[in-house]
Amino acid sequence: MLAALPVEIVEAKPVVRRQQLRELVPLADTTIYEMEQRGEFPKRFYLTPRCPVWDLGEINHWLAARRAASGLVPPPHPDVRRRKSRPVRV
Repeated sequence: MLAALPVEIVEAKPVVRRQQLRELVPLADTTIYEMEQRGEFPKRFYLTPRCPVWDLGEINHWLAARRAASGLVPPPHPDVRRRKSRPVRV
């Protein structure tokens, strides 16, 4: 007789697939991946080897945090003097 393995019951949370994530967060896949690696974006997990998903609650929390922080710090302005094409004349 086989012994029953312990099963962990996990509360189901809504998840989003890549296409749905693109609708919520208008960033490129590469940008999202790099931000995940730096710990600046919620990590994906895989339902199958080819099906990455993200926790919708974590995405909404990240968006709310970004929205709250956006009013505190002005956006960075690019240094136009470092352009290689059309340099700024002094």
